[in-house]
Amino acid sequence: MVNATPFWDPNQPNQVAFSKDIPLDPLGTKLKPFIRLYIPVEPPRKTKLPLIIYIHGGGFVSLSVATIGYHDHCNNLAAQVHSVVASVEYRLAPEHPLPAAYEDVLQAIHWIKSQALDSLRPDPWLHKFANFSRVFIMGESSGGNIAYHVALRASELDLGPMKIQGVILDQPFFGGVERTSSELRLIEDPYLPLYMADAYWSLALPFQANRDHEFCNPFTYGFERVRRLPRWFVKDDEGDPLIDRSKKFVHMLKLNKVSVVYRFYPGGFHGIEIENKTAALPFFHDVKNFIYNIGATKGCHAFY
Repeated sequence: MVNATPFWDPNQPNQVAFSKDIPLDPLGTKLKPFIRLYIPVEPPRKTKLPLIIYIHGGGFVSLSVATIGYHDHCNNLAAQVHSVVASVEYRLAPEHPLPAAYEDVLQAIHWIKSQALDSLRPDPWLHKFANFSRVFIMGESSGGNIAYHVALRASELDLGPMKIQGVILDQPFFGGVERTSSELRLIEDPYLPLYMADAYWSLALPFQANRDHEFCNPFTYGFERVRRLPRWFVKDDEGDPLIDRSKKFVHMLKLNKVSVVYRFYPGGFHGIEIENKTAALPFFHDVKNFIYNIGATKGCHAFY
């Protein structure tokens, strides 16, 4: 449910961010999408913050921006990374198979562009705190898949004065007909077992498509399009069944001479930052370094 009133919980005296919901269809003709916007409790007064367009996970079929794990994650993302976060609600499969989610996030990006153009009714938080020339698209799990496809589509559009500076993929949900070693090693993983991943794809992909469809397997069609985006950050964990696909994704970015930062944490599991706030802290640190370009080396690749 859309809540247009800025959210503050009096039972959380140490609250780190404020949030509010913004419907992108004010006439109410569609259920989705809407944006949940987050700002730090104490944003800077003289400088504007990077804007992160965030896309939640859930296998394309479940969860929302209001799911408590993602809500808390975006609260902490805004606070720890010192950013404005726009978390996008999108339509879910199987009622709305892909590319519906891609289209909804693109609609949100067009709306943000209208805000950057100083529309007649600008949102006060975005107008006051967001730097539209420093926009990053970020997604977790299936949200990472959406972030990838949306970023490629957005790279073909004239979004000025808004400028996408980079893409952040957290355990991106990619697949393929051929199994990877990590998928077979973690076939009965308690967080993302192989049968569950297959079920998500069967519900989310277009009718009769298999897992080598371009929505699932990014290497089957036009991967060279990644060159259109200036910088990429890919994160995964060794305990995630998707780790081998993330490593291949990074390898392909390198082959395409793309600036990429990657971080593969030891241990862990799929969705660890959403389940464990403490585990998210080093990830937030790395995201902040990426966004603010701290410690990055010049040249084709930048690695941690």
